[in-house]
Amino acid sequence: MNLQQLRYVVATAEHRTMTDAARSLYIAQPALSRAIRDLERELGMTLFARSGRGVVVTAQGRRVVKLAREALDAVREIESLAGHGGTSEAELRIASTPNLEPGLAARLLPAYAAEHPGVRVHIVRCDGREAVVSAIRDQRADLGLTDLPVPPDLVTHPVERQEIVLISPPGLDLPDPVPVSRLNGLRLALPARGSLRRRELEAMFGKYAVRPIVVLETDERNGWLKAATSGQASLLWYRGMAEQAARAGLVVRSLEPAVRRVIAVVHARRRLPLIAQDFLALTEKGSAA
Repeated sequence: MNLQQLRYVVATAEHRTMTDAARSLYIAQPALSRAIRDLERELGMTLFARSGRGVVVTAQGRRVVKLAREALDAVREIESLAGHGGTSEAELRIASTPNLEPGLAARLLPAYAAEHPGVRVHIVRCDGREAVVSAIRDQRADLGLTDLPVPPDLVTHPVERQEIVLISPPGLDLPDPVPVSRLNGLRLALPARGSLRRRELEAMFGKYAVRPIVVLETDERNGWLKAATSGQASLLWYRGMAEQAARAGLVVRSLEPAVRRVIAVVHARRRLPLIAQDFLALTEKGSAA
């Protein structure tokens, strides 16, 4: 048993699919599956059971996951006390929503990796803002990337303002920018009912007295894109994702009046590991530029 295997176990438990866990660890999915199987054979127990397309943690597995998290937390604490933030064993955990993760990976992570080649970055994928907050509070992540607002017990470091845009199948007779009033009767794919993001969109709809036709309700980014590329619905998304939408053959339009959200790095009100402080310094340098 080694620290790498413990990281694999924790990531698999967090993401509930081998594919998503492997993506967050930047390794191939077959390599992750083999490592988990090897550990299960070594321990003589089953940690994960198949469930549809994902996995569930077994009763024995829950105990192992809890101890693995404690062991990894202890290692990070020792590294922080020793001032060895740049060693090959250091790991920075960043919670992010699916909407923001591509921008994080494309812009912030390469710059950080160039300055800290010995630090592993583990992305804790979260379904939404509430899940990012929970990951920070539960100490499953050192930092989080999400849009504001967040509860006042978290410290926020604004990174940028991102515009919310309308992403639609081609062929719709809409101007650019689109008056928000034109969302009335428009077929939309929306976040799941009851989620914070859904409540914010509904507040905007109420403000402008519009009632779109809800075609799909999900927090899965791929579900939204599939609905748009198949011509079923439009969606409201960040401008930072416009390039991906355009590659999929979709049309991106601004809203009038413009709707923007502040994107920030957030963390708990406690002393951060040095590697997390370095990441914050990098993001603040980028936002100042």
